Formats: sequence, structure tokens, C-alpha cells
Amino acid sequence: MSAAPFDVHRPEIAQWIDEVVSHDGWSRKSVVALLAQAQPQPKVLDIMGRPLEKVAPWWEYRERFMTPERVEKGVQLWLDHRLALEHISAEYQVPPEYLVAILGVETFYGRATCRYRVLDALATLAFDYPPRASYFRGELEQFLLLTRENKLDPLTTCGSYAGAMGVPQFMPSVYRRYAVNADGDQKRDLWGSWDDILASVANYLHEWGWTPGKPVLAETTLDPDPSFEIEPHNLDLNETVGSLGAHGIKVDLDVPADTPAVLISAEQRDGPAYRVGFHNFYVITRYNHSARYAMTVHDLATAVAARVHGMQQ
Repeated sequence: MSAAPFDVHRPEIAQWIDEVVSHDGWSRKSVVALLAQAQPQPKVLDIMGRPLEKVAPWWEYRERFMTPERVEKGVQLWLDHRLALEHISAEYQVPPEYLVAILGVETFYGRATCRYRVLDALATLAFDYPPRASYFRGELEQFLLLTRENKLDPLTTCGSYAGAMGVPQFMPSVYRRYAVNADGDQKRDLWGSWDDILASVANYLHEWGWTPGKPVLAETTLDPDPSFEIEPHNLDLNETVGSLGAHGIKVDLDVPADTPAVLISAEQRDGPAYRVGFHNFYVITRYNHSARYAMTVHDLATAVAARVHGMQQ
């Protein structure tokens, strides 16, 4: 049995409708009519309580993405769109393998883009998920604006359980701010235009400060008796290579001692392990605020690039 529809007279829903009508020039009748067609999704609430990035240990999380098929499909995507990918990479100064890898982790290169109607997912989270209600109410408003700007049908546009859209899985506010039209058709199409898809991911990383030619991640070697504590959810570059060394953590990469860094737990089947992320690692975490996500993007990017470059030799 499906859940009861949203009651547009609920105080928080009525207030949201008032704000959208006053901010964005919508008629009250059209907003009420649209929201009346939104269908609550209890399963979305279940998923929000147990995202894979937070419940799976690193080695298990990595195994789900670092499969031969995902590497092979990434290589094929690169070869199929080589000219566009290389042009976009040069324009935005982001290595092509990271653009490919993000799409591989997000939607298996576009194979998994439609799980829920965006309207249903965002309305459910906006009005029935108190921990982040404010954020999702903002995204629901941004979604309405996006459908008007991009001429999308709000009743058929689909995405993830959190309302992320297209092959790169952009939330509505991110779509409006960072998506670009790269193929010249005056549309920002993140479902069907690979030029737009690749350029939009590149633009996102570029705008968050990707530094060309700089490292992303490094392995570590620990002294026999290291002295450190790790904050598992920290993503800030609150250490340097030198300060980590002073605690018995040697970075297996030749970089200056004053290079900002973050220590990351990368637990293996047989026990604890650690890696070190740099500024470009932090940039990837702006796409998804998870160290495990960013490590997987890096590892998939490295594997895909190795295969592509090996084919060129």
C-alpha cells in the first residue's frame, strides 16, 4: 500500500509553498497542484539512515566499485569520447581519468540514473526527514527552478534516492550552478550529452580549486611505535606531511614537508591502514563528502588511466 500523499496544509509545507510563491514567481495553484502529485517514499528514509559510505568498511566499499567490469567500461568510455574528453580536460585543467572515474562511481557511466522521481525523493526528504529538512526544502525549490529553466518535466524527471540527477548525479542547486552547455545546443543535458556531462564534472572540480599537476593521494608507512589519533569524519587538511612525520607517519611520496594533508583511515581485511590525502583529494570530497568515496574515485581513475596509457604504448 502506498503512503498517503503530502498534506499541503501541514504548517511546514504551507510555509514552504508561501516562500516559493513569493521568491520565484510561481502561482500558488501550480505549486500546490505539483506537490499534490508527489508521492512519499518511505524507502528513501530508510536509505538515508544507512548510506554505503558510512556503514561499510573501506576494503568492502572499495570492492564494490573496483571491479574489472567497472574499469573496462571506464576505459571504453574514454576511448569512445577521447577527443571531447581530452579537449575538456585541457580546458578545465582536470585529468581525464578523474572525470571518467567520478561517472563510474556515481552511476556506472550512466547505467544507473533513474531510481526515484526527483519530485518524490526531494519532497520526502524535505518534509519527512527532520535532520536535513532545511537543506532538502532548498533543493526542492531549486528543482522547480531547474525544471522551468531547462524545460524538464517535474513529473517524469528521475534521479537518486536523494534527488541527484543525470550521469554525474548533480543535486538541483549544483546543476543550476555548475552544469555547462558544451555541445552548443543551448541546453545543459546531463542525461544524454556526453560533452555536457564531462564538461560539467570538470567545471565542478575546477571551480572547487583543482590544482593541475598536484597529487591526490599517497600511501603511508608507519614507524614501529607511531603516536597519533585520527578523526574518522575529518576531511580538512589539518596536518602537513611534516607534522604527520613527527607522529611516525611517513608519506610514501616525495612532496615538501609543508604540504597540507589529511590522514585517512583505509582499513583492510587484516587490520588498520592509513593513507594521506592532499588538496586535490579535498576537492573530490566536495563532490561527495566522504573520504571513502574520494579514495575510490582516485583508485578507479588510476586503474582506468593505467589501462588507457598501456594501450597507447
